[in-house]
Amino acid sequence: MRKIAVLTSGGDAPGMNAAIRAVVRCANSMNMEVYGIERGYDGLIKGRLSRMDSRSVSDTVHKGGTILKTARCPEFNTEEGIRKGAEVLHAYGIEGLIVIGGDGSFRGMNDLNKLCGITCVGIPGTIDNDLAYTDFTLGFDTAVNTVVDALNKIRDTMTSHDRACVIEVMGRHCGDIALYSGIAGGAESIIVPELSFDIDAICNKMNMNIIKGKVSDIIVLAEGVCGCEELKKEIQDRVKITIRTVKLGYLQRGGTPSMADRVFAARCADRAVTLLKNDMSGARVVGIKKNSIIDMPVDEALKEKRIFNKEMYEMAAKLSF
Repeated sequence: MRKIAVLTSGGDAPGMNAAIRAVVRCANSMNMEVYGIERGYDGLIKGRLSRMDSRSVSDTVHKGGTILKTARCPEFNTEEGIRKGAEVLHAYGIEGLIVIGGDGSFRGMNDLNKLCGITCVGIPGTIDNDLAYTDFTLGFDTAVNTVVDALNKIRDTMTSHDRACVIEVMGRHCGDIALYSGIAGGAESIIVPELSFDIDAICNKMNMNIIKGKVSDIIVLAEGVCGCEELKKEIQDRVKITIRTVKLGYLQRGGTPSMADRVFAARCADRAVTLLKNDMSGARVVGIKKNSIIDMPVDEALKEKRIFNKEMYEMAAKLSF
């Protein structure tokens, strides 16, 4: 292939810019032209493409968000919308497309391939870490570190005032952000959507902590379970401690990507560009397994079932005593 394009789709994630930069520079080193598509599939349908070179991505590796921007595109869920996107790619002579995003973005590129024959490669860009085929997704490490930093600061205030705090974190229906940040941040309780939780046990632990002289607790709650205010109402009348709530929200999506996410972005981008350079066909995704970069058909990747790390969760419970 001589001409490819790249877009970011769905929710933004730290490391997307590092991935865009690596796609452009790896492709240029292989004598390939790269076009950036602004605002995801919506920009593709509307023909918002521009040529990118090394200067286009200078001073971007450390920036959060996405320089190509992102947007939802209901029209791309229709056959007509998909065909419009393919027509734009054909008009520019683009032979392959790299999509940085999550499961919804991957389904879009899979439809583009099946309906119109466009060769596509997906890079897993989502803070949720909810794609089963890869050990980690781009942006997850940074998001967890952001949450841990917030936990540290919130704990300072809770300890100073003898209070407990329910902290709600992102992840959709995946509890990995809650699990990893809860362990790293020393949370007393971690609540995730994959496993049921015992409200009595949580309240009893809090009351026992008070008896033992521990007058502050941190509860990390994954958004896929319930809201932080809802959980607070369930607990407040059953424990003798004031409870506050914090919903971290979009704070988790922004910020400078970590070293791990920058390196992961570069490794994924290099594999994606190499696949296109070698004239692969179909639609594939890249990811990481046991610290090795892998690629596989997107159909197979989307069929894999996520397995929650119950062993890690049980370890977290031991650490909270």
